[in-house]
Amino acid sequence: MNLKGNHIKLRALEPSDIDFLFDVENNTSLWEVSNTLQPYSRHLLENYIQNAHQDIYEAKQFRFVIEDTRAQQVGFIDLFNFDPKHQRIGIGIIVVSKEQNKGYAQDALKCLCNYCFDHLNVHQVFANITEDNKKSIALFEKLNFEKTGTKKNWIFSNGIFKDEYLYQLLKSDYEK
Repeated sequence: MNLKGNHIKLRALEPSDIDFLFDVENNTSLWEVSNTLQPYSRHLLENYIQNAHQDIYEAKQFRFVIEDTRAQQVGFIDLFNFDPKHQRIGIGIIVVSKEQNKGYAQDALKCLCNYCFDHLNVHQVFANITEDNKKSIALFEKLNFEKTGTKKNWIFSNGIFKDEYLYQLLKSDYEK
């Protein structure tokens, strides 16, 4: 199984990722997409990393570190709500702001879709994206994800409600 793209490599979390994970998880500008309400302690995140080895069939989720060609961490890409019976899985991605617009997100998303369809044998991959997240919408649509639903007033952030879109990619519509 190859978890490498043209510009990135995906790998499991390691104890040495603690500083990067701490910075990303405690970046309040990202809390809206992660539904975070309070900061994470270093101790809690260290425990998370220690348990990150759990099998996706058991945990129903898995977080990958996105590394660039210099082996520097540039973001995370997560699988969540894995449902082997219905052959579907959710996907979420974050690339830190200073590393955006370099093709890392597209490369990582394509790589992980290959993994999901070929290795996990899912029928579909889905993502939840707020209506104002234009970069994510463009990214997912570029890889043939289709907007199939709208959750009205789903996310309350900064004093307003936002719609959240459901994007889906069926294996039959995926182009490697």
